[in-house]
Amino acid sequence: MPEPKHLLGGLIEILERRENLSSVVPGIDGQPPLLAEVGSVEYDSRRVTAGSLFAAIPGTRQDGAAYVPAAVAAGARAILVERPLVDAGVPQVVVRSARPALAAAAAWFNDFPSHRLGIVGITGTDGKTTTSFLVRAMLEASGHRCGLIGTVTTIVGGRPFGPPSRATTPEAPELQAALAAMVEAGDTFAVVESTSHGLALDRVGETAYDVSVITNLTHEHLEFHGTHEAYRAAKRRLFEALAVGERNPEKGWGKTGVVNLDDQWAPEFVDATRRAGAALISYGRHPDADVRLLALRQDADALRLEVATPRWRGLLTLHLAGTFNAHNALAALAVAEALGLDPGFTRAGLERIERIPGRMERVPTRLPFTIVVDYAHTPNALELVLDDLAPVARAGGGGLIAVFGSAGERDVLKRPIMGRVAGERCRLVVVTDEDPRGEDRERILEEIAAGAEEAGRVRDADLLLIADRPAAIRAALERARPGDVVVFAGKGHESTLEMADGPHAWDERAEVEAAIAELEGGR
Repeated sequence: MPEPKHLLGGLIEILERRENLSSVVPGIDGQPPLLAEVGSVEYDSRRVTAGSLFAAIPGTRQDGAAYVPAAVAAGARAILVERPLVDAGVPQVVVRSARPALAAAAAWFNDFPSHRLGIVGITGTDGKTTTSFLVRAMLEASGHRCGLIGTVTTIVGGRPFGPPSRATTPEAPELQAALAAMVEAGDTFAVVESTSHGLALDRVGETAYDVSVITNLTHEHLEFHGTHEAYRAAKRRLFEALAVGERNPEKGWGKTGVVNLDDQWAPEFVDATRRAGAALISYGRHPDADVRLLALRQDADALRLEVATPRWRGLLTLHLAGTFNAHNALAALAVAEALGLDPGFTRAGLERIERIPGRMERVPTRLPFTIVVDYAHTPNALELVLDDLAPVARAGGGGLIAVFGSAGERDVLKRPIMGRVAGERCRLVVVTDEDPRGEDRERILEEIAAGAEEAGRVRDADLLLIADRPAAIRAALERARPGDVVVFAGKGHESTLEMADGPHAWDERAEVEAAIAELEGGR
């Protein structure tokens, strides 16, 4: 853990430079606020210990200021607030906006670790996790120790620690502490999945990105952002962040934005990159792309890409299912161009990857059909997965079966869209729970089913509504015919089902394997 620091001797200067400081209110113990030492930076009063700086973050449901008395009682040395509080008893750092101030405090407390790492940030509606794994594999093969913070896991010094929470991008204190741990462990790079939530809520504030990547931008998280325009604006912040932090000449590379030219919103990210004063590397099938896909063939066990980059042209074999992964590989290759990595090591690293947890994972079975587990939880992702597997089903003389849901207390507009996507492509649609949380689980299913019915599916015939996910898995497998492809979408790698009474342990692949074993035993 970093040594305690003088609160106002360092952090206050930073907040003043960021024009985020309103005032400093002394405590009542007679100690000058300038000399108050901080032993940790916390935003959860339950984690406060003697010497902590407690940041009172306003929220949509709870205001952190209500927890100041508990934090002070637990030993908080000072508090960070948006408005002065009466009789707080400890020094108060009053700021205009608490979230960016929390990010500044977290980065300051951990000695700004992103300035000592090469930081690759990856955002987009779909493909973030796969692209992150590909970039890390490529960097490791090139001789760079690389950490990772993402949906599936956090990796520090080569050791996986599991995801810090259900949030892909953790809050600033956890994120900056993880980056600091990477520096301590000898990592020289970090790949950071940077979600729209993480960007909009300043969880990644003060992170000095070297390379910012956008995979794509479709329909997601409107329950949080409100409009697609706001969603895009949040994603653009990753590219605006290329202006954060002076370039470390010891790193040997500049700041670069990596943009998918095949995405309709590419011009916005090109403009954001240029406004940040960063270099631009584009990728895609587009004839103007810097890293360009010239040809693509999918075999039974691999994707075979012919690509052209500014430095080389040749073939790449990717041992992942799903033609959409070609774009994820192109994004990784664009990062390699930005960092000047050796093409031979780059290709070796990408070709070494054989699976991404919960992404187009085929589940072995003796049953006469194909079974796939995937994380697809957006309309675009589900469409890509189903379209990619349709030829497999046709080749076997079967059809597609999709088992999926839509998260409660999240984007409601996507629900009928996902139903329609599945209804147009599948011979059987099974709608089930996917983290209903406190929402009426049956209503969620009805909203999804409405889209499937618009596409011609008929309830209780080729459209089933089964809230209980284990029962839905078994119902789909029992109805599968020879040659079918059964896709279990939406949960992927996740280890819990979020229900009204809290999280329940969940392992999608294990549940599918158990159902397979039951069927195989009965046939």
